[in-house]
Amino acid sequence: MSDQDGYFAEPVAAGYDDPSSEMFQPDAIDPAVGFLAELAGAGPALELGVGTGRIALPLAARGVPVHGIELSRAMIARLRAKRGGEAIGVTVGDFATAKVDGSFSVAYLVYNTIMNLTTQEEQVACFRNVAAHLAPGGCFVIEVMVPELRKLPPGQNAVPFHVGSRRLGFDTYDVATQRMSSHHVSVVDGRGTYDEIPFRYVWPAELDLMAQLAGLRLRERWAGWTREPFTSDSSGHVSVWEKPAD
Repeated sequence: MSDQDGYFAEPVAAGYDDPSSEMFQPDAIDPAVGFLAELAGAGPALELGVGTGRIALPLAARGVPVHGIELSRAMIARLRAKRGGEAIGVTVGDFATAKVDGSFSVAYLVYNTIMNLTTQEEQVACFRNVAAHLAPGGCFVIEVMVPELRKLPPGQNAVPFHVGSRRLGFDTYDVATQRMSSHHVSVVDGRGTYDEIPFRYVWPAELDLMAQLAGLRLRERWAGWTREPFTSDSSGHVSVWEKPAD
């Protein structure tokens, strides 16, 4: 990843905290925070891609010390401006490689952020980096989508995820490379904007192999933060890998 703010520079950071967005609703935040607080126990927790503190701040409010890694200084500035933001330690850097002092009870990547690493090599490096930061018995948690390739008829490479009068969003897939891009078209006051963000989608079994390469083992996998069973029809998963205590 770039050593600059990348795709989460000032124009994106300025509008990131959208209170109408599904990801900022209590039913999206509260179960995640509860799940992570249970794993962390007395702490501490490491958030990769801490952003503006959507999860870190309420988790810290539950008494869990949280440290974040974040590439975007624009996002960090918004975290710092929030109540409690100064209490969240932040290391500026790429979460696949950035080092933080100390060890952690839990490390986590939420809301598809693992896919911001756009090569398999970077994703494997992320697992190894996390394993080096976990205390024995500590856990690595990832929340990520299941690639929606079943929605692609022959000859089509785009899947819409939002269609509205003011916003259009769709993902495009390259099944040969596991590359995908999210496309966002917005209309405000009669003016349109377009943004494209690249990702690399990754399958649950592939993540399990990355974990094995890093010396971690799968502990549990659910369809969501409230521990619904993960099935072949699940659109996403919350997976937990554990660093052996010995």
